Amino acid sequence: MPFEKFDLENLNRERRKAVAKTIRTITTEELKKMGSEIFRYADDPWRQAFFDFIAENPGSTFHHAVTSDGYNVVYCRDKDKGMWFLPGSGMGPLQERGRKAMNEMIEGGH
Repeated sequence: MPFEKFDLENLNRERRKAVAKTIRTITTEELKKMGSEIFRYADDPWRQAFFDFIAENPGSTFHHAVTSDGYNVVYCRDKDKGMWFLPGSGMGPLQERGRKAMNEMIEGGH
């Protein structure tokens, strides 16, 4: 799935259920630890993008979820920004409908 086409809003029911079950608030420290474990090599271009996303949103609350097929979604509700990544494959920005879906899950208590 090309990174610019990942669309959480249009995910199938199974993926949405997985996101609803796994969505949680995650600390900056937890995100950094996760980033270090997933993006192990300093020259990995996805590593820099991941850590830039965290750095660009200081003091914000982040949410993390995982789809049934292994996509990770990180959403910053304070700034209405998000990203997805598939370890070992790629990453990209969370599109508008995906951000809306994440926001709705957070507001609705999943």
